[in-house]
Amino acid sequence: MLKSVTPFFIVDDLAATIEFYRTRLGFAVLYQGGGDGQGADFWAMLGRDQVMLMFKAIAPDVHPQPNSSRHEWAAWDAYVYTSEPDALYAELVARGAPMRRELDDTSDGLRAFEVTDNSGYVLCFGCPIRE
Repeated sequence: MLKSVTPFFIVDDLAATIEFYRTRLGFAVLYQGGGDGQGADFWAMLGRDQVMLMFKAIAPDVHPQPNSSRHEWAAWDAYVYTSEPDALYAELVARGAPMRRELDDTSDGLRAFEVTDNSGYVLCFGCPIRE
């Protein structure tokens, strides 16, 4: 039985990404590694509640490529279901998370908001509108 999925995002600066997700979105570092004592770690898994995200700095010439950089109409890189979008929105605003789209009832039937991370990835947090 499937239990979860962990999106994998390529980043330029792993330390800055960890700091962003910790301070702005309330995630914690679950795993980090790759450095093997020869230098800085190059991958990390961060989590909050039941959600995990993986980040990896591949090489100096391999940069993030958010979906919106390929197609402006395909902005989301991850959709994160939350049972309480209003409460989460208030928390993340208080943390200074950069909102791409404010909390609203969307035309596609969601109560949702969007955050742009430090690498340009867009995370949509929301849930279907309750009838």
